[in-house]
Amino acid sequence: MRRQPQTCIFVLGGKMAAAEPDMEPASAPCSEFLNFSAKDTAARWLTAVDLQQDVFRHLAVYVPRILCLGPTGVNSREEQREELACQLLLLAPLEWLLLGEEPAAGLARLQENNQPSPLCGHVFKVGEPTYSCRECAADPTCVLCMQCFLGSVHKDHRYRMTTSGGGGFCDCGDSEAWKKGPYCQKHTPTDTSRDTEEDPVAQLPADVVARCFSIFSIMLRYAVDLLTWDQEDELPAGLKPPDRADTFYCMLFNDEVHTYEQVIYTLQKAVNCSQKEAVSFATTVDREGRKSVRYGDFQFCEQAKSIIVRNTGRQSKPLRVQVMHSSVVAHQCFALKTLTWLGQIIQYSDGLRRILCQVGLQQGPEGENSSLVDRLMLNDSKMWKGARNIYHQLLMNSLLMDLEYKKIFAIQFAKNYERLQSDYVTDDHDREFSITDLSVQMFTVPSLARMLMVEQNLMSTIIRTFVDHLRHRDLQGRFQFDRYTAQQAFKFGRVQSLIGDLKYVLISRPSEWTNQLRLKFLEGLDAFLELLKCMQGMDPVVRQVGQHIEMEPEWEAAFTLQMKLTPIISMIQEWCCTDEHVLIEAYRRCLSALSQCHSGLPDGEQPISLSLAGHCVETFRYQVSQEKVSIHLPVCRLLAGLHVLLSRTEVASRVPEQLPLGELSPPLLIELPLRCLVLCAQVHAGMWRRNGFSLINQIYYYHNVKCRVEMFDKDINMLQVGASMMDPNHFLMIVMSRFELFHIFSSADVRKRYREANKDVVQQNNTLIEEMLHLIIMVIGERYVSGVGQVAPFDEVRREIIHQLSIRRMAHSELVKALPENGNKETGLERVIDSVASFKEPGVTGRGLYELRPEWNKHFNLYFHHYSRADQSKAEEAQRKLRRQNGEDTALPPPPLPPLSSLFASLVNLLQCDMLLAIEGAVLQWAVEPSGGGWTESMLQRVLHLVGMALLEEQQQLENSSIDDDIVTFNYTCKITRPGESPSPSGSVLALLESLQNAPHLEVHKDMITWILKMVTNIKTMRERTSATSSYTMSPGAGQEETVRDRDKAERKRKAEMARLRREKIMAQMSEMQKHFINENKELFQQSLEELEASTSTAAHSSSPGLVPTCVSQVCVGPRRVGGADQRQLVTCILCQEEQEVKGHGRAMVLAAFVQRSTVLSKNRHRSLPNPERYDPVFQHPDLSLGIYTASCGHIMHATCWQRYFEAVQVKEQRRQQRLRGHTSYDVENGEFLCPLCECLSNTVIPLLPSTPSPDNSVDHPSLEAWINTTNQQIATLHSAYRRQTDGAAEEAEPEAPEGFRVDFTPQSSFSSSISEMINTFSLSTYKVTLKLNPNDADPRVPVLSWFTCAYTIQSIVCVFVERLLMDEDKPLFGSLPCRQDDCLSSLTRFSSACWTAAPLKTTHTHFFRLFKALVPDSQDENTPCVIDIDMLHLLVYTVLSYSSVKSLDQCGRSGVDSAHLHILHLIIVAHMVQILLTSTTEDVCMDQDSEGSEEEELTCRLYDTLRKHLGSALPEVTSGWQLWHCVKAAILPFLRAAALFFHYLNSTAPPADLLVAGPGQWEALCSYLSLPCNLLQVYQSQHTLMELLIHRWCCHPGVKRSLQGGGVIVRFPRESNRLIDLPEDYSVLIYQASSFTCPRSGGDKSRAPTLCLVCGAMLCSQSYCCQTEVDGEDVGACTAHTFTCGAGLGLFLRVRESQVLFVAGKSKGCFYPPPYLDNYGETDQGLKRGNPLHLCRERYRKIERLWRQHGIAEVIGHAQEANHTLITIDWQHL
Repeated sequence: MRRQPQTCIFVLGGKMAAAEPDMEPASAPCSEFLNFSAKDTAARWLTAVDLQQDVFRHLAVYVPRILCLGPTGVNSREEQREELACQLLLLAPLEWLLLGEEPAAGLARLQENNQPSPLCGHVFKVGEPTYSCRECAADPTCVLCMQCFLGSVHKDHRYRMTTSGGGGFCDCGDSEAWKKGPYCQKHTPTDTSRDTEEDPVAQLPADVVARCFSIFSIMLRYAVDLLTWDQEDELPAGLKPPDRADTFYCMLFNDEVHTYEQVIYTLQKAVNCSQKEAVSFATTVDREGRKSVRYGDFQFCEQAKSIIVRNTGRQSKPLRVQVMHSSVVAHQCFALKTLTWLGQIIQYSDGLRRILCQVGLQQGPEGENSSLVDRLMLNDSKMWKGARNIYHQLLMNSLLMDLEYKKIFAIQFAKNYERLQSDYVTDDHDREFSITDLSVQMFTVPSLARMLMVEQNLMSTIIRTFVDHLRHRDLQGRFQFDRYTAQQAFKFGRVQSLIGDLKYVLISRPSEWTNQLRLKFLEGLDAFLELLKCMQGMDPVVRQVGQHIEMEPEWEAAFTLQMKLTPIISMIQEWCCTDEHVLIEAYRRCLSALSQCHSGLPDGEQPISLSLAGHCVETFRYQVSQEKVSIHLPVCRLLAGLHVLLSRTEVASRVPEQLPLGELSPPLLIELPLRCLVLCAQVHAGMWRRNGFSLINQIYYYHNVKCRVEMFDKDINMLQVGASMMDPNHFLMIVMSRFELFHIFSSADVRKRYREANKDVVQQNNTLIEEMLHLIIMVIGERYVSGVGQVAPFDEVRREIIHQLSIRRMAHSELVKALPENGNKETGLERVIDSVASFKEPGVTGRGLYELRPEWNKHFNLYFHHYSRADQSKAEEAQRKLRRQNGEDTALPPPPLPPLSSLFASLVNLLQCDMLLAIEGAVLQWAVEPSGGGWTESMLQRVLHLVGMALLEEQQQLENSSIDDDIVTFNYTCKITRPGESPSPSGSVLALLESLQNAPHLEVHKDMITWILKMVTNIKTMRERTSATSSYTMSPGAGQEETVRDRDKAERKRKAEMARLRREKIMAQMSEMQKHFINENKELFQQSLEELEASTSTAAHSSSPGLVPTCVSQVCVGPRRVGGADQRQLVTCILCQEEQEVKGHGRAMVLAAFVQRSTVLSKNRHRSLPNPERYDPVFQHPDLSLGIYTASCGHIMHATCWQRYFEAVQVKEQRRQQRLRGHTSYDVENGEFLCPLCECLSNTVIPLLPSTPSPDNSVDHPSLEAWINTTNQQIATLHSAYRRQTDGAAEEAEPEAPEGFRVDFTPQSSFSSSISEMINTFSLSTYKVTLKLNPNDADPRVPVLSWFTCAYTIQSIVCVFVERLLMDEDKPLFGSLPCRQDDCLSSLTRFSSACWTAAPLKTTHTHFFRLFKALVPDSQDENTPCVIDIDMLHLLVYTVLSYSSVKSLDQCGRSGVDSAHLHILHLIIVAHMVQILLTSTTEDVCMDQDSEGSEEEELTCRLYDTLRKHLGSALPEVTSGWQLWHCVKAAILPFLRAAALFFHYLNSTAPPADLLVAGPGQWEALCSYLSLPCNLLQVYQSQHTLMELLIHRWCCHPGVKRSLQGGGVIVRFPRESNRLIDLPEDYSVLIYQASSFTCPRSGGDKSRAPTLCLVCGAMLCSQSYCCQTEVDGEDVGACTAHTFTCGAGLGLFLRVRESQVLFVAGKSKGCFYPPPYLDNYGETDQGLKRGNPLHLCRERYRKIERLWRQHGIAEVIGHAQEANHTLITIDWQHL
């Protein structure tokens, strides 16, 4: 695949199909190119009569000979040649002509003399971090690049961080973009900076200006002509090549219809390419917009075109394919290079930039829209992605960077706006590739936006264009979306971008108005009202009765439109409130539009008269449950918003004569919003359940925070407007009529009949009454809107936060989601939150939470209008619980309300009107009646709330009147003492409340009723003392209230004491009954106690021996080994619950385990995974490049129970294959399953074996030398015997065997057949996981791999857990391991000691021979690695465990295995000290010696001198023995710990007390436990002669000198524990680094999903076809492929642009994990949606690191996938 450099990377020919090897590319005439002179060519052009003709002739000759020469792939060298040829032959003459001198010098001079403008203009790359100041940005689109941000004042402000999609540029230096701080330090204007009004062209020489005009005109026109050229095999005049060849390209173009898979399949068929080539083609087409897929003659390419069109056009529009002549493609390619060159040239001088702007915008002879820029814009939708991107980039670098020409370009853009948008709507490319996307660069500049609004009527143009595209209407002219085809739905999705443009225009309110701006804004408002009229009443619904609706109607489109328009409506209101004239005129026009909408309503023909409680109102018959009703009322709601603005700005009180208030009809104003609210109430009552989910969803979004500001809230406002202008009784009568409840309150008999009616009807009516009462509460009480109540926006936000935190503690993101955003995406939360809530910092998990401060609980309103039913219930429960905890009553009275504004002041009369009193009296009367079937407690609770609101209102007015001496007209307490009137005669409201106070069935409301009665008493007292001062007015009432409160507290205390005494009495009776029962059943209880004691004793004996220190000196290895007491180990099967003792010949018990490959300890990640066929695991290199780790959850089963369980799992998975979603948390084919108890991922089982028997003290203990001699004799005897068996030779003399050593002896198995079977099962599982081969029990590596996992697991736990966790937490070596790890190590070590019994003796003997030769080298053996290249812990474990197979043939019984173990340990200790000294560096310890040399230091020096004697200059001279000894001591400590753990679990020896506690003395205790002297050098000194011989042999190995001289990887000791890579503190630094990362396979293109490996730090191109790699015959993504080289199949990654941690295990498993980056509120931001600055939380990163070190990643993935119940699965292998 051929690719150009970044400026032109889309078409330099495609790959040749396999059937066309005979076609060779034309070779360039190199000699002619070498003789070419750019300077001479430029000089010739300078004297040319027709410069354009000469330049075109030059291009016609050279362009087809340089570019697009054939189908062969372009390697980097060919690409460089092509680029160089373009520069030297095509661009260099232009530069010479332009500058008149050598280009490099001329450009440098231009740059030096340039006086740049203060604009930064840095164009963002894809994924680059951008910063927007929340405090200073004019709007959210104003952003800074990273360098400008760090050098600005905004870095200390609240800011938003996002990643760029590419294409925008930095706004630093634009004073209109920032309220303050428009300049960073770099771009702050200086004295030498050019004035923005000064013409930069004047700074250039006149001849340069003239030549520049000519060249820019010629080349820009050339580029425009070629990019807009629509002929496939012809070129424009003057560009035709001298010799035309028959060479064509089959060019495939991108679209957004066909999928990758369709394109790949089609290409394989059409051009006969491989899948890999087809993937490459498809990727390039998607990225660049087009790609040549075949090269050849016309017929050859036409054949491919026909196949592609036929295959892709069967079900949709076919792919666009063109057969283009190679010269046309070459010139188009150079046209893009020309645009890139122009963009680079103008960077050197602002004068050149302005000249290019003039050339581009200069009108041609054709007249309007004839400029080159116009031609490019109007042909935008016909170009491919690559061409669009390059010319858009040029426009941004030129026109948008020059303020003068930016205005001219904006005018041209606005003139062509309608056509450009129409082209975009019919195009199928994303908006980021459209010229319309540049609207954000112009419309968000306030001065430009208002200029375009005035001069080009931009606001009206945008709205009309939008409306014109939505032509599907009903008979009333309303939008109709329910019959949209797929194409219309696609068009609707694209046309929504126009709303975004309108938002850009309106986002900044004008501070000053002109008459022209007023006129054009009101014209735009008229157009907007026409749009809203098309939405008024759309998607009406009718209640479905009888049967369920057959098909759910379309509703999403209407709400999508509503959500898009919500910020526009809010912005229009904000514009209106800044100018009094505009507000009044907007109000008039909106009222007129609403009147037109009302005139079109079909109802209103049947007027009716309603009478109740002496009041009468005229209305008309309308029932929501029977007629059409719509939830979309934007005109009505806009009018409500404008009416509130009249109140807020006090226009209504200042100039009432200018307002059309007389034209208002309050009943008509409230009609439509009331219907909508009644619809919601009826849906809640279950009356519309047959209308399906579409209506439920509409009701949800109607109340949702995204829509409620301009829907639900405005409906409440409109009801408040109507209620404030009407008689309150008339208002309530109309409300009851619309709720269809009027008949219930108008006659007591009707109510009685309804009690006997259908229960569903009664329940519905009860719910409707509750909803109506709630609505009345909201109409009266929702005053926290500036204009309705005397409040500020600050108070409104604070109230929202108080009520959200009254539900529960919440995170910052939850609060932000619960608050509506303004046009700048701000909620006002930060200005308020600290005053009402306290912040609780998060821990290692979870997130930071805000908790409401106690002093704000009194502002809680149970009927807060933004609560859902669930929220209200939770808040009520939380508040009552809080009050109980504080020892208060559980009443939740209404909070005090702010005063109403003058325009809404009459709303309070609703509280004391006759209708509301009648309703309250009726509900209270129903509650008093004994039957009680026709009312609900919620109904009563709402009535009590209303009564409380009225009393609070009266109290506030009394308090204010005592200060202002006003007359109080609100007299609620007087009215509630009057008896009820007809038609519901009853006692007064107060009398009914008093009768309900002690009603037993209303205990939950008792506190609220008591509070109301207290308030009544208090208000009466205040009225009686109105003549006194305010202080005397309040104090008696307060005192009386205190008395009543004290009385209530005393009553509650008395009740609590009585309850306590009653509980004590009951407990005493129960205790007496228990004693009586025990006395009667003494014998039974005595027997139970004895059994309990016995089981307790057994449990104590069977507990882990590792935690029981004794007074005897504890030694775990050697002749002095102290064995564990002979004990019974009782375990219980988790499946059958049967208890069993662990015995060698009993039924097998197994432990669920998980074996996995590991590189956690690797010191050499560059080493590739071993070839499984030739891998030799006997000797492990100290770099531990690959390990096998075994973990267990600790749950035990019978082997037979486990086998039945696993068989059941297999059957279950076979059945699951037919389902939609396969189970991905475990892979049964690889032996995986979930633990039956804890569901922990497992893939094998470890058999439980009995502990090692106590040592036999009667045997001899030979010396080290004697043991080595005996072992050598045994090895020689076995060698001879095996040779005889193999060769059949008997001539050679048989070596003398040691006494009692019988080669022909066959040891008896000490295990039952079931245990032996489980030993074999675990061995083969380890073999399978390690080598990725099918199980083969004949492979001699099987036992070695079992020892391997034992050693590596111990080493991992020591290195990771002990070295890091335990040391940091100051815990001891023993006794701190979790139970599951303790059980796992115990079982694993015992298994490893017995696994040799399942293998042939010869196999184990052979392994021991090789291991022993490494310790006691034979000069003839060259296959053994040198001492530097052997990991000593693995050598110790392998040698100790394999020696048992040799010892089993010794029948003399004179020597035990313990002596051998100690000798092996001594040999390896000395070998390890030699290894440490050979690999250590003298810089490791640089402190000086403080005292005279000790014995350790002397012996260490002696040993080091011995090594230097053998190795000479390979080792440096070290004079400090102290330094050497401390180096050895520190380096050997991890080995001693691991060895202690190994022998502890092998021999069941309890550790000494010093190792069970943290503190000093650990070294001595460890040495003593291992039967070693504290001075380890004594091991070497005590056998000096023998050790000298061994050291000589170790050092003489050729590998030692080779390694010391740099011939291999040297691991130094102690090995440091691996850590994850260091991450930057600021996440934006990481984003910036990732933005510079290019895909390694896409010719320098930016990676779409850069992903960072947390283990090695590699940056990968994830989730893309371009970087897929084949692993084991399957294509996998870059991350999955990387895991096999870095983590042996397991990986940890950070997806940078999504701020997600990705865990991957193998090809099919993975999960996302919370990232370690948190914002200031303790929350992650996965996906970077909120944009808060993110900083590294080190505790959380350490937690991820701990998971990795402890090999817990696979378990986390398993649990995550098991918990994922969604049907959508992620192809983890493609990440």
